[in-house]
Amino acid sequence: MAALSAPTLGATTKAKLSGDVFGLERNDSLLHEVVKSELATRRQGTSDTKTRGRVAGGAAKPWRQKGTGRARQGTIRAPQWTGGGVVFGPHPRDYTGKINRKAHLKAIRIALSAHAADGTLAAIDGSALSEPRTKLAAELVSSWRSERPLVLVVAPGEDDLARAFRNLERTHVVEVGHVEAADLVWARSLIVSKLALAIFEGGEAS
Repeated sequence: MAALSAPTLGATTKAKLSGDVFGLERNDSLLHEVVKSELATRRQGTSDTKTRGRVAGGAAKPWRQKGTGRARQGTIRAPQWTGGGVVFGPHPRDYTGKINRKAHLKAIRIALSAHAADGTLAAIDGSALSEPRTKLAAELVSSWRSERPLVLVVAPGEDDLARAFRNLERTHVVEVGHVEAADLVWARSLIVSKLALAIFEGGEAS
């Protein structure tokens, strides 16, 4: 396998990439299952509707059973009445699906490998910016590529780097320990700090 590398923003050198993390073959079925589970987990599941038994009022029949010429009705809180209960409406539920930790980690690596193979991955040194200014971050990105959305993965403690990028248009900044496969699939351009690269290659991110 040829040596893998990615351009380093703000520098002329390239960052070397580990083939065990950035050289995996595509597995669309695994990536789909993991992304689907991650997106489902983000759902709050707090929507709730009242059934006819939970709607207040309507204890008495609105009119007598026979003799009115109208259809028989037992309560004004039945579903066919305005203000009545809802049939088969949503109720609070948990959308979380179980994905094994190893499968989740492999899906992240597959997504990283896809970016490395497509040339949409770049590295950045946390000290490349003299100060945490959005203008400086925009200049670094514009010299590389303009495709959005952009995802920046930083390591813990790289607050200045995160502040410089977080106000860029259609840019998502995420710490390496919280990155998800859905973030990487969503990104058209991916920037990873050198410290975050080391964590990815060390296998500590999950």
